[in-house]
Amino acid sequence: MKNTDLISIHDLEIDEILEILNLAEIMKANPDRYTDALAGKTLAMIFEKPSLRTRVTFEVGMTQMGGHAIYLASSDAQIGKRESIPDVARNLERWTDAIMARTFSHQTIVDLAAYAGIPVINGLSDLFHPCQALADFFTIRDIKGDLKGLKVVFVGDGNNVAHSLMHCAAKVGANITIVTPPGYEPREEVAREAREDAKKTGVEIHVTNDIREGLKKADVVYTDVWASMGQEAEREERIRKFRDYQVNSTVMDMASKSAIFMHCLPAHRGEEVTDDVADAQYSVIFQQAENRLHVQKAIMNLLMGEESFI
Repeated sequence: MKNTDLISIHDLEIDEILEILNLAEIMKANPDRYTDALAGKTLAMIFEKPSLRTRVTFEVGMTQMGGHAIYLASSDAQIGKRESIPDVARNLERWTDAIMARTFSHQTIVDLAAYAGIPVINGLSDLFHPCQALADFFTIRDIKGDLKGLKVVFVGDGNNVAHSLMHCAAKVGANITIVTPPGYEPREEVAREAREDAKKTGVEIHVTNDIREGLKKADVVYTDVWASMGQEAEREERIRKFRDYQVNSTVMDMASKSAIFMHCLPAHRGEEVTDDVADAQYSVIFQQAENRLHVQKAIMNLLMGEESFI
């Protein structure tokens, strides 16, 4: 990879994305080949937001590759409060080999990368969730066999997950439609970036408020929680406005018969998705969760390792 950080999928070349996906596939099939890939390496993990999947997959991934991960809760670092972002970055670069940060503000990730002389990985910010989207398209490719020409439909809030899915779809040659209630569309600058990339791969980036129109011929139906961490005060209003955008069996019937269902988790069952969809045979939500581990191991190996083993 030319990039020394993973901040946004928009920053990656298609060859770099494919390098991540291909290495993840090899590592998933041959984990014993990589038990010493990051021996002696240490990953600092900064968490302003709590997490199950992000913490466990990064920590387990480092352990499986012979490295070590250090968990830093918001009370430990207090970035920008107890200590400035540049000072945190300059301290961590002297002790560790990479930083993974899960933050509220995307600018925090950008600033860490600007001041740290070691790789910085965006574990989630209010703007992007690149590791999730890469794991999602790894999952889709594993199930569907190819990504080119597929139609991915995201139903819900035009949030950080939707943003990274748009960027990734445009890069790998998949069509994507974002279906949201009025006023909750993805940020226009992100959609513009995705459309610029889509010109190179010949795919469509579509945003609509019409769920029936959006779901036509969908190969993948994806949703996320209606109120993310930090939006608790909007929860009741969002439940009211998003009610007609719940992914249930009726909505799945609008998609292709072979469509799969995806969710980045945690799921608020009974809100954005019903139990019968989340637990259906076409649901791949737990495969997604597992694949976070393999894709992030590939990312860490490419950014921190001596060789990619491809």
